[in-house]
Amino acid sequence: MTGIGGRGRGSMGKGAMSLDDVAVGLVLGYAADLAFGDPRRWHPVAGFGRVAEALERHTYAPRRSSGIVHEAVLVGGAVALGQALTRLPRAARVPVVAAATWAVLGGRSLAREAEAMDALLQADDLAGARLRIRNLVGRDPSGLDADELARACVESVAENGADAVVSPLFWGAVAGLPGLLGYRAVNTLDAMVGHRSPRYVEFGWAAARLDDLANWVPARVTVAVTALTTRTVTGARHTYAVVRRDAPAHPSPNAGPVEAAFAAALGRQLGGTNDYAGVREERGRLGDGPPVSTADIARATALQRRIGAASLVGLVSARLLLRAVTRRSRRRTLRCRPRQA
Repeated sequence: MTGIGGRGRGSMGKGAMSLDDVAVGLVLGYAADLAFGDPRRWHPVAGFGRVAEALERHTYAPRRSSGIVHEAVLVGGAVALGQALTRLPRAARVPVVAAATWAVLGGRSLAREAEAMDALLQADDLAGARLRIRNLVGRDPSGLDADELARACVESVAENGADAVVSPLFWGAVAGLPGLLGYRAVNTLDAMVGHRSPRYVEFGWAAARLDDLANWVPARVTVAVTALTTRTVTGARHTYAVVRRDAPAHPSPNAGPVEAAFAAALGRQLGGTNDYAGVREERGRLGDGPPVSTADIARATALQRRIGAASLVGLVSARLLLRAVTRRSRRRTLRCRPRQA
């Protein structure tokens, strides 16, 4: 893997990827996602999903061990592909990182779905909104009123913003192309088999647990960036206080902190009881403000854009700073090394 403290340009081996290549590619890929959203045709993630479905016909069994094999083959293959792409000629590296970043990010598409929900609710089209929200959430929307549909949308913007923007940027900054492709494989497999349906309760165990692990640090990064968007010490402290108090009531170790931070930053209350195919799940009460209303969707979307941009700047800056520290340390070590006779 191309780690965050990889070799500097002067000491790179043949085929190694420089930190500048990755940093520039992340910025360009983020800009492409912001401008265009997901590719309309030949989406690589959709292609990966078709490969996963084909493999499942051979690997499926209602056992955890079978799910572990399924996960290992697909995630391992994605990481190996990313590592192979780092050996491309130098002129191709930035475009490849940018294309991969564009493919694995989902910020613009998430915003489009939220904007479409906002328009439907503003037009009092509940039937259309109940149909559209299925693109964002897995809960049963048939009995939801306008404000509950708005809550579902805002919670999806929070959770999926972390999964589709902050997490891939984090793993791209940490591990370059292998990190980008490996993370998207993990997250896609969780969406495909990680839910607790009768078919996947055992087979999907590995997918769900690995997704939790891959998103643990990025979710905390999202909380920190959300707190910083308040732009005051008092606001940041309040955000952290709400997260510490309310996030444990949420069943997800990553969505809970992210949604609690969103609730605090928006001054609204998220969480509650959701219905998943007849199974009711309590998500806790997150935040101190009034319940979400339809007017809050646009505010949540704008907040997510700020979080995405701040995360990009922070993660790329951290990567470049660590490069500078690593190179300085290497030069100091070389100067201190005794000369051979």
